Amino acid sequence: MSELAAEKIATRADTGHSISFGEAFRVWLRVALLSFGGPAGQIAVMHRILVEEKNWISESRFLHALNYCMLLPGPEAQQLATYIGWLLHRTAGGIMAGGLFILPGVISIMALSWIYAAYGNVSFIEALFFGLKAAVLAIVIQAVVRVGKRALRNRVMISLAAVAFVAIFFFNIPFPVIIIAAAVIGYVGARSGRPEFAAVEHGDGKNAAAVDSMLGDELPEHVRPSVPRALRVSAVWLLLWLLPVLALLIALGPDNVFSQIAVFFSKMAMVTFGGAYAVLAYVAQQAVEHYHWVRAREMLDGLGMAETTPGPLIMVLQFVGFMAAFRDPGTLPPMLAGTLGGLLATWVTFTPCFLWIFLGAPFIETMRGNKGLAGALTAITAAVVGVVLNLSIWFALHTVFRQTVPVRSFGLWFDMPAWSSLDIAALVLAIAAATAIFRFNVGMLTVLAGSCVAGVALRLIGVI
Repeated sequence: MSELAAEKIATRADTGHSISFGEAFRVWLRVALLSFGGPAGQIAVMHRILVEEKNWISESRFLHALNYCMLLPGPEAQQLATYIGWLLHRTAGGIMAGGLFILPGVISIMALSWIYAAYGNVSFIEALFFGLKAAVLAIVIQAVVRVGKRALRNRVMISLAAVAFVAIFFFNIPFPVIIIAAAVIGYVGARSGRPEFAAVEHGDGKNAAAVDSMLGDELPEHVRPSVPRALRVSAVWLLLWLLPVLALLIALGPDNVFSQIAVFFSKMAMVTFGGAYAVLAYVAQQAVEHYHWVRAREMLDGLGMAETTPGPLIMVLQFVGFMAAFRDPGTLPPMLAGTLGGLLATWVTFTPCFLWIFLGAPFIETMRGNKGLAGALTAITAAVVGVVLNLSIWFALHTVFRQTVPVRSFGLWFDMPAWSSLDIAALVLAIAAATAIFRFNVGMLTVLAGSCVAGVALRLIGVI
């Protein structure tokens, strides 16, 4: 690269005018509308558009941002969009990118929640979601395989995944404890020079050494960390996040469903590490077994909605908040209460995501290439494989069995299937969906649509 070109890139990065805000808006909207397929698909879409097509950010910087987002609680794909938007256009760019990323999902899930609440007991809708759940089970299993292939590269990583699975499935160890332990192990292992904890690569790395065409190697001025700025960011985003929660607690009391939604999903936003599937394992257990907001099968229906709409899979939390308030509306009309409950769950879930990025990203940008951070990420990724395996088994139990038997003795805490309640039709559909995905490499949306059609057909012929 010539000195003139390098100077031009650096100047553009410092001024923030290399990409117009209107152009960025159009690109981020395109990313949002194409963000199907869970975090793996969403990250792939961003990589293709931002790194390969637009050349807005280099491979190395993209992967560094992704590594940080995978260490955070919450949806890593949405946070990655916020991070890159912030790099390119400061805070306004981060809000635009992160906000647009979830907007199509907010609209879609709200519409489907209204339909589900109004017509969920109609036989056609029940049959449609019956087929949907079988496909979702196959997709969750595919997530285990994909993450496992990348993360479990040696015996140490396999052991971490196995211990994580046993801890959460058989002993109900809290997920944050597992993640923190894995992070500590990974950090110590990497700092001690153990090769097993080397960073997990994403992509083919062909552009890893490339210079960002829009950012350059130097840190733009707005990226440089400072304590006064960190304090301002913390104050603004903590108020945006927690002020509505405190207002609800004071006005309605802690036992009101809106207060419970605000508090629960705020806590969830702080402790659910490891991506969408790990988040759903935590939420499903609490929403189904503790709060009784939704039934286990309804949780699967909600995940099916999130799988078939653009945006993060964690948008299923909007469905959970909707159903919780819909069933306990107080003096409000049920649909209005459900709408407010869904939007409240979305607000307290995603507002902290902007806090984590705007507060931490400037410091993380100065730590590119840090060995300890990479080791922590590697170990966390391995532990998440065990957690996602736990989730897939939980889904399987509640998809192909109508009842489960709880085991609560000798320190064990898990559910066993009631074999007499085996649902043959659900099992056959799940096997068919898995075969389409693994054997014939059929696309996710095609499998979901086919499973829905199969569910309706089974209802029409009287099988379910």
